[in-house]
Amino acid sequence: MAGLENYDFQNLSNAAEKIVLGELARQLDQCKQDVCRCNDCVVDMAAMALNMVKPLYRCSLLGELYTAEAKNDTAYLKSIEEAVGLAIDRVCSNPGHA
Repeated sequence: MAGLENYDFQNLSNAAEKIVLGELARQLDQCKQDVCRCNDCVVDMAAMALNMVKPLYRCSLLGELYTAEAKNDTAYLKSIEEAVGLAIDRVCSNPGHA
């Protein structure tokens, strides 16, 4: 990208990623069905779930406070739980590995 090399994007992150990965680990640990846990399938599950939830991008301390507040929002956490469950089901039905 032309013109962006002078900017520092190191602090830009999506806090939803950490929440989704934690929920994915929790659901996979509790999963009683036969779920493929190869790298391709698990990464597909994470990507699919992240595409279904509202992102929580932050790049500053103020952004950190905003995302911390969202992490306690029960409706948001429920949407992540549902998105992860749906992603697991979809990937299990159509695995991305060879």
